[in-house]
Amino acid sequence: MSVFNQSRQNVLRFIFGITFLIIVIRLSVLQVFSDEYKLQAMDNAVFKKVVYPDRGIIFDRNGKPVLNNTIIYDLTVTPYEVKGIDTSYLCSLLSIDTAEFRTRIVTAIIKNGRYRSSVFEGLLSLEMQAKLEENIWRFPGFNLIERPIRTYPYKAGAHLLGDIGEVDTSIIRRSNYFYQMGDFVGRSGMEQYYESVLMGQRGVQHLVRDNKNRIQGAWEDGRYDTSAIAGRNLHTYLDVELQQLAEKLMMNKVGSVVAIDPKTGGILAMVSGPVIDPNDLTGTMRQKNYAKLQLDVSAPLMNRATRGLYEPGSTFKPVGGLVALDLGVITPSFGMSCGGAYYGCSKVIRCEHSNPGHASNIRLALANSCNSYFCHIYRLMLDNNKDKNTKKGYDRWKEYMNAFGWGEKLGIDLPNELAGNIPDTTLYNKVYRNQWNSCTNVTLGIGQDKMQVTPVQLANAMCVIANKGYYYIPHFVEKIENETLKDTLLNKFREKHEALTHIPNEAYEAIHAGMQDVVESGTARSARIPGIAICAKTGTAEKYTVLDGKRIKLPNNSMFVCFAPRENPRIAIAVAVENAGFGSTWAAPIASILIEKYLTDSIRTERQKDVERISGANLMPSYLKRKQFVADSTRAYYWFNLRKDSSYIRNFLKGYRAKTEDVKQNKATITANTDKNKPQQSNVEGLAVAYTTDTKKYLRRRNEEKF
Repeated sequence: MSVFNQSRQNVLRFIFGITFLIIVIRLSVLQVFSDEYKLQAMDNAVFKKVVYPDRGIIFDRNGKPVLNNTIIYDLTVTPYEVKGIDTSYLCSLLSIDTAEFRTRIVTAIIKNGRYRSSVFEGLLSLEMQAKLEENIWRFPGFNLIERPIRTYPYKAGAHLLGDIGEVDTSIIRRSNYFYQMGDFVGRSGMEQYYESVLMGQRGVQHLVRDNKNRIQGAWEDGRYDTSAIAGRNLHTYLDVELQQLAEKLMMNKVGSVVAIDPKTGGILAMVSGPVIDPNDLTGTMRQKNYAKLQLDVSAPLMNRATRGLYEPGSTFKPVGGLVALDLGVITPSFGMSCGGAYYGCSKVIRCEHSNPGHASNIRLALANSCNSYFCHIYRLMLDNNKDKNTKKGYDRWKEYMNAFGWGEKLGIDLPNELAGNIPDTTLYNKVYRNQWNSCTNVTLGIGQDKMQVTPVQLANAMCVIANKGYYYIPHFVEKIENETLKDTLLNKFREKHEALTHIPNEAYEAIHAGMQDVVESGTARSARIPGIAICAKTGTAEKYTVLDGKRIKLPNNSMFVCFAPRENPRIAIAVAVENAGFGSTWAAPIASILIEKYLTDSIRTERQKDVERISGANLMPSYLKRKQFVADSTRAYYWFNLRKDSSYIRNFLKGYRAKTEDVKQNKATITANTDKNKPQQSNVEGLAVAYTTDTKKYLRRRNEEKF
């Protein structure tokens, strides 16, 4: 019996021994070999505060900062540290409910994990910041982080400067996780294109916390802190005073203005209308203002200078005339009779002039903008004896267009530039089943048919003509502060493109003379400036849109291109004002005022009246009101249909009444109905009811299309 007891005691001793050994080993691992609890202890005691660097400043050509930095705060959260806080009190400070609080915590975990900080409430107002600073110790896991944001002292350049916003998951993935949640990045304009220069480098500050989460000071006297490195500054060709003037002239207008220095390709001003204040897209009101602008059918967020596609109309004629001269199908003295229309093809193309001799040479044809003349020389280029084939002739003509930078992206220093459209023979072969000739697309000779260009491409073409064959890719930035050999962003902008320098000087001089006559005695006499020789061309391009299922013709676009002075050109400009009529009425005076301001650094007293007249003119296309109503009502009905909540309809009607108090007195403005004999609705509610049927049909066709 004693032997049995002794054996059992040995087993128990063995079990206790093994258990003790396991505990000792585990404690050794945890306390000696493992950093897990050490790191957790460090995280509890030491707060790693990210220090965001100041972004680089952008200066204009005279050294004026067109944007600056200021400090604002974000409230960040690290989910795993959020324990035992007074949720209701925090929600009351932030003016949110507990459901929204939980949603934000879950979103932070999904986007950035439990152990990384995420922005919980971004860009706090000064009042909110003060409230949170007093109480932040009550909320473990929440911290206030300084955030440099942009301010714009001149309130100009929204489209070209761009804006910054918080990174999303797609940006983080594309950066190979260089960016972290809470980082801000350039989202458009120069802010995006020069992000690598402007962004700077994050720093880290280690701060000691007590058991109540209150900051007590630097850890280890800041030995392990790293300083934030500010981004580098950009020095540009932009003339901020010229930019402000151009934006003033384009107020309440849809279109664009681009001004370039032909000798360098430096962009002096770039405006897209409707004009917006860049300060609206920064700070605490950014999200609200951005959402409002996104829903505006006039597309104020789109940079029409690089993304607006326009038929150049008669502004194309100097380009077409120059190509015809180089191909040898005409000489400067070539002329033809024109009785007010071109009858060479089955369709009649009318001119604005019928007086004898207005197209007796290319100089007069340019000054009088003769459609017959340029339709005829276009056909001569395609049907020339050298190619002996219309399609080969068209391919050669297209090569010239591409050499001017049309139909291809120029590659300027802004993102998302469009290439425009110079169609190739493949398109015409497809549309016309290989049965087409020079009459098929004869209106290309006057800048229409399927030709589309952006305003920056138009301005660049003027640089080519002004420089007699060469250009530099249009760009804003002249130099980067502390530039090194590793900075290759500007290399392509310093390369001289001599695409058309082979064209004889006599051909350029003939075009220059005709363009100068446009201002001196032709269609743009309103653009004359005493003592300055301006070479220019007006344009009036047809415009159509689809409204309520019908294709309707709108007032023509007002177009104008120019450069000045004729000898040693210093500025080239393209202006497009949508649905404003003749180029000489609005676009030409705008360009002329900008030339006077830039070349003389002043505007004559008598010219100030034109500045006020143009800036005060509201040329917003009237059909936009109808399109806005359609978009808003469709969106309201979509959400009503999706959620069965009639408040969407009620809110839409309430808001629309407030914006259109004069609806009942001006029915046609809202309906924009092209059929004058058709009875019109008398109020917003009637329009909403009438439109509901169409909306239902449309939604059924498009199923789950989102508006």
